[in-house]
Amino acid sequence: MEHPPLDDSDRGDVPGWVLVTLMTAGLVLALWAVAGPALTDLFQQAIERVGSFGG
Repeated sequence: MEHPPLDDSDRGDVPGWVLVTLMTAGLVLALWAVAGPALTDLFQQAIERVGSFGG
């Protein structure tokens, strides 16, 4: 039983995927750096409001 020849074109562009992954991680970190403090303040305010309902 013979195997068909291996076709390297199905492997994809590994360096391209690495670049996309690194750029996505960088974008997430940049957004987190900008929005993180605002989201933390928003969360703290929400917790304080919920705590005030308890009396």
